[in-house]
Amino acid sequence: MEDKLFKPLGSGRGFTLLELLVVVAIIGLLAAYVGPKYFGQLGKSEQAVAKSQIEAFSRALGAYRIDTGSYPSTEEGLGALVNRPADSARAAKWNGPYLEKAAPPDPWGKPYLYTSPGSKGDFDLLSYGKDGQPGGTGDAADVSNH
Repeated sequence: MEDKLFKPLGSGRGFTLLELLVVVAIIGLLAAYVGPKYFGQLGKSEQAVAKSQIEAFSRALGAYRIDTGSYPSTEEGLGALVNRPADSARAAKWNGPYLEKAAPPDPWGKPYLYTSPGSKGDFDLLSYGKDGQPGGTGDAADVSNH
């Protein structure tokens, strides 16, 4: 009867500590190899989102210009794409809203910078990237409509 009480469970199958350590080491090596590649893509995806949003805003600004005859002023900014202009002449021609809702901030949480007239065209629309400063490389690079 006592033999049954102290009999090992199962047939003694299982993993040794050494086998578990080898598996953990392999998983660690894979994470060290894949991790930087994965996290390196995050900055690129934020840049792509900013570029895509700027292109969408540019199309909306083009529709605004076709309807009203001019781009919103720097003071009106991107808000003019969802709010009727105060100027009664342009307000009569306004067929907006040109965006479903107010322009969101860039992927880094900062507002897009809009100026009209722009230094490189009818308007400039840009994000200074992750660092929020002009210039930069990688995910800190500027993203603009030019």
